[in-house]
Amino acid sequence: MISSIQTVEMHTGGEPLRIITDGVPMPDGHTLLEKRAYLRAHADQYRRFLMFEPRGHKDMYGALLVPPDHPEADLAVIFMHNEGYSTMCGHAIMALGRYALDYGLIVKEDKETPVNIQCPCGLVRAHVATENGVTGAVRFDSVPAFAYKIGQFVETPDYGPVELDIGYGGAFYAILDAGNLGLDVRTARTRDLVMAATQISDAVKAQIQITHPEEDDLGYLYGTILTDGATGQGGSPSVNICVFADEQVDRSPTGSGVTARMALAAARKAIEPRETCQFESVTGAIFDGKIANETKVGPYNAVTVEVAGHAHYSGTAEFTFEDGDPLGSGFLLR
Repeated sequence: MISSIQTVEMHTGGEPLRIITDGVPMPDGHTLLEKRAYLRAHADQYRRFLMFEPRGHKDMYGALLVPPDHPEADLAVIFMHNEGYSTMCGHAIMALGRYALDYGLIVKEDKETPVNIQCPCGLVRAHVATENGVTGAVRFDSVPAFAYKIGQFVETPDYGPVELDIGYGGAFYAILDAGNLGLDVRTARTRDLVMAATQISDAVKAQIQITHPEEDDLGYLYGTILTDGATGQGGSPSVNICVFADEQVDRSPTGSGVTARMALAAARKAIEPRETCQFESVTGAIFDGKIANETKVGPYNAVTVEVAGHAHYSGTAEFTFEDGDPLGSGFLLR
C-alpha cells in the first residue's frame, strides 16, 4: 500500500520532471538495468501512482534516483513516463544536474561542477554552471550516438510511402521533415502532429527491426521527431516536436533527440565538429548541440554530442492515497 511519496518538481523547457525523493522502496537488482526491470515487473504501481491522473497526466515524466553500479557515476537514475521506463532523457539530465548540487548530492565547485549520471543507456557526463553559488545552465556529453538508418522508407495508411531516418541518441528515434507529411511543424495543431508522428512510429515498429549492437534492452523505437527540415546551423534554430511512448509530447527540444539529430547530420557530413546547432521546441525553448568526439559503436560510426539548456524548479509535493479511493491508484482519460 502506498502511504506517502515526496517529490521535487522541475521542468526543462516546459517538460516536467517529477524527482522522487522519498516513499518508493529501492528496487531489487545489482545493476541499474536489473533495478529498472524489477520496477517494471514488480513495482509498476509507483509509476502509475505518480505519472497518471489525478496526481499527474499523460505527459508527466519522472525520475527515481538509485545507487550507481558504474564505477565513475555519482548517481544513477531510472526514468519513467506514461508507458513505462525510458533509456535516456536529456531534459531530465539537465534538471538532475541542478538538483544534485542544490540538494547536496554533489559538492558545488566554482564556475562549473561535473555530475556523472548513470542512465540505462550508459554514463552521461553533465556539467552544471554556478555563479555566486547559484546553479544555472547545464550541458552534458551524450553516450555514443549513431545513424541507424538513412533514407529508409515505410508504408503508412494515410501518407503512403514516407522517407525517414532513424537515429540513436541514447534512445532510437524516427526523424523526418514534417513537410513530407504535408504538415508545417511551426504552424500545425499539436494534435495533428501527434497523430502523424504516431502513425510513423507504428509503421516503423511494424516494418523495421531495431537492435542495439551492444545491449538488447536498448533495441526499440522510443518515438518519432517531426522537424522543419532545417539543421539548426547559423544561429537559426530548427524547430521539432518529439512524440514518444504512448503519444506523449515532449515540451522541450528533447536532449536525446537533439543527440540523434546531430548524429544523423554528422553521418550526412552536414555539420562540422564543434559547430553549434540550435533546436527549438513547441514551447519556444532552445537546446544547443555540437559534436564533441567521434567514436564507434559496434559496426557504426558514432559521435558524442554536447547538449546544453536550462532547467527550473516548479515546486515540491507530497502525494498520498486515501483508503477507499477507487481512482487513487491512477488513471488516464486519453
